[in-house]
Amino acid sequence: MTHQPLLPGATLGVLGSGQLGRMFAMSARRLGYRVQVYSPDSDTPAGQLADREWTADYDDLDSLSAFAAEVDVVTVEFENIPSLTLEHLEQFVPVRPGPHVLHAAQNRLREKTALQNSGLPTAPFAAISSEAELRSHLEEFGGRGVLKTAAWGYDGKGQQILSGGEDLPAIWSEVAGQEMILEGFIDFQHELSVIACRNPAGETVCYDPILNDHRNHILDLSICPAEPIPAAIRREAREIGMQVMSSLDVLGVLCVEMFLTRDGRLLINEVAPRPHNSGHLTLDAHHVSQFEQQVRTICDLPLGTTEFCQPAAMANLLGDLWINGRQPNWSNVLAMPGVTLHLYGKEEAKPGRKMGHLTALGDTPQEAARLALAARESLTRD
Repeated sequence: MTHQPLLPGATLGVLGSGQLGRMFAMSARRLGYRVQVYSPDSDTPAGQLADREWTADYDDLDSLSAFAAEVDVVTVEFENIPSLTLEHLEQFVPVRPGPHVLHAAQNRLREKTALQNSGLPTAPFAAISSEAELRSHLEEFGGRGVLKTAAWGYDGKGQQILSGGEDLPAIWSEVAGQEMILEGFIDFQHELSVIACRNPAGETVCYDPILNDHRNHILDLSICPAEPIPAAIRREAREIGMQVMSSLDVLGVLCVEMFLTRDGRLLINEVAPRPHNSGHLTLDAHHVSQFEQQVRTICDLPLGTTEFCQPAAMANLLGDLWINGRQPNWSNVLAMPGVTLHLYGKEEAKPGRKMGHLTALGDTPQEAARLALAARESLTRD
């Protein structure tokens, strides 16, 4: 199939309307594109910036057909969209990434099986359909593992760490009837992510690894460059990211989350076929952000450089900062040199809800991380 680039002036469609769609829309508008977003919600972070905000269910075929008639290409801002939605849209307009990619990424068993079949490194895993299988595979994995729902999990939802001594019958009674996966427990020293980008012409680029720190299963702090990790391992991480992109045949942006084990091995934890929270720092620290790359990939334009301008750290801002409904002290952060504030336009702050992030730049990654944490702490001070 011959691909023709979609030039500025075209209309880009986005399924999903959260903060990832919002930052995509910002990048698209800067390049001269129009944007329409589609989701079941209204007055959304992305919809606030779009030319048109469609509010309809993902299985509303009439609305989807009408949406497809108004846009030149469709992309996604999160992976938990029914693959049938994308298959319907593909009848009318290019969809990047395609439904086959989301079908794999929506289910941990399908995802890890596809990666394993491609010779890519993952933690040991097994499908679990009974208490007996749970007990047997947990013993096989040395008595330690993570029991997860196979589908629709994110930010630690639907998973439980098992380290021995748990009441397995009680645990199984709570999840019986769901498709489950048990993964071997990984003793890791670092969590990192790489973001790869690929356009229909076959051009592929990959950002340097980003070092990540999680709190309560939610990303808390990201740092780039990931200097504690040796250069050879960072190079291997980029190669793995490119291999995943190729093996899953992704057109667009893909994040590969990995563990670096204490014995120096890289193991894939999860993949996300869209821009990723850890890559938000590319907006301020890199010549071309992950969101501009998403625009370029789906429009089949030349991809941008993945080089960074300055060491950076990104700190998430969760709804917990809104103490007793009181707004954080934005003035403190806005007065700090080297810190950039990003808010997502969400009306209601809830504990654990991602409301924004801030990026700090420094001469070293360590300096950037210290500044990012100090800036976030200042939000709760008068």
